[in-house]
Amino acid sequence: MNRFAELLDRLVLTPSRNGKLTLLTDYFRSVEDPDRGLALAAITGDLRIAAVKPAMLRTLVTERMDPVLFGYSYDYVGDLAETVSLVWPQTPGRIANREPTLGEVVARLQAASRSDGPKVLAGLLDSAGISARFAIIKLVTGGLRIGVSARLAKQALADFGKVEVAEIEELWHGLSPPYTALFAWLEGKAEKPRNTAMALFRPVMLSNPVGDGDLEKLDPMDYAAEWKWDGIRVQAVAEGGIRRLYSRTGDDVSGAFPDLAEAMDFSATLDGELLVGDPREATGTFSDLQQRLNRKTVTPKMQQRYPAFMRCYDLLQLGDEDLRALPFRERRRRLESFIKTLDPSRFDLSPFVEFTDWQMLEDLRRAPPHPIIEGVMLKRWDSPYVAGRPKGPWFKWKRDPHIVDAVLMYAQRGHGKRSSFYSDYTFGVWSGAEGAEELVPVGKAYFGFTDEELKQIDKYVRDNTVERFGPVRSVRADRDNGLVLEVAFEGLNRSTRHKSGVAMRFPRISRLRWDKPANEADRIETLQALLQES
Repeated sequence: MNRFAELLDRLVLTPSRNGKLTLLTDYFRSVEDPDRGLALAAITGDLRIAAVKPAMLRTLVTERMDPVLFGYSYDYVGDLAETVSLVWPQTPGRIANREPTLGEVVARLQAASRSDGPKVLAGLLDSAGISARFAIIKLVTGGLRIGVSARLAKQALADFGKVEVAEIEELWHGLSPPYTALFAWLEGKAEKPRNTAMALFRPVMLSNPVGDGDLEKLDPMDYAAEWKWDGIRVQAVAEGGIRRLYSRTGDDVSGAFPDLAEAMDFSATLDGELLVGDPREATGTFSDLQQRLNRKTVTPKMQQRYPAFMRCYDLLQLGDEDLRALPFRERRRRLESFIKTLDPSRFDLSPFVEFTDWQMLEDLRRAPPHPIIEGVMLKRWDSPYVAGRPKGPWFKWKRDPHIVDAVLMYAQRGHGKRSSFYSDYTFGVWSGAEGAEELVPVGKAYFGFTDEELKQIDKYVRDNTVERFGPVRSVRADRDNGLVLEVAFEGLNRSTRHKSGVAMRFPRISRLRWDKPANEADRIETLQALLQES
């Protein structure tokens, strides 16, 4: 167990992607089965421990220490697992003589019932040191927060076995923890696992952003252009009666969209964009789509109000025929024929953008015909469908972001490496008649600045705090005082949940305006005008 705890500690403290990959591959190489497979499952979010919930953990720790003291400790540390592992009282003589393996810990937790889960967890925490307690708590809460995505973990597996990550991704949904057959293959001790599962994920093909001078080297006639829709990229796979809807990272999101899954009465793999509305009438905003995302169950009322559909980009497989090696022109021709056989309220075809030169396309990109279009995609007519992000076949040319000057209003400490810094910022713009103006919050951002700028903002927050609400600080912000933030965002939606009436899409801090007085920040009318334009 201590080796898994050490892995988590080192991953948290290692900022570089390559450093994390090295740590993971070394762990896979030095740790035996089933521990390495269980660690992999924990990192990718595929380890299930149903008997313990975070609320139980809070109850256990507040039975052992003053709840107010725990609350202050949690506010300061910023991470539940780290806080509990540090404050959990250590009973003399309770540390186990023999370190339990990760497999033994997982077996005990998975075998526990809901009623005896808290007792089993308390016993494990009593017999573990601080690092092991931290790892155990991370296992049961499921949120590791170690800066490693499922995709990065699969890349580490590919590096470990010297195979392409696409091979791992195509196998993944036919495997289950602790992945002993997978590791045996990667070590050269067994044949590649045969995928007998149906409706598996195919690794997606990604695009590169258009950079300065890129288009000058390209012939417009070599490329097709289509709109880039503001939804989420999905893959609809139906085979042998099994229907699955995958995100671009291979997560099965079918449960949140049963209405779309029900319409997948075909044997094929489609690549496209998940949107809400009726494609024959109107397409909803990303804010509408968010009402359906990350839900375990979706009510009939929700399905009726926000019906899901798929705007199709590509056809990867039809029946038993794999089409990915065909040129895009041929796949598109096959897709156009196939789409006619599907329910038009659930599937439609992403239209091409007609253009003759790059200037014409740029003009169209700057003024798209629909508010949820965020740019254009360029695809070489002769390109096969290749997993990953190859340079040249596909490009994305997004709309320029909107920019607004807002005033910092609230700051909250972050998590993990940023738990000691005020790194999450709520900002607002001016509203009201002259002489009676007030700031109304319009968004929240936690990235877009450098580490050095983070230290500067953190100091500003500490020096200008006027109120505290647990981990949140209210910062001095009035007509004469305040830090102006230049905020970039991709889009804007109307919102009944916010006092300002607007909600930003992907806001980020693009610049610190130390030079600008707070009273010169933008007004709410600026954002309302953007809403009217869309």
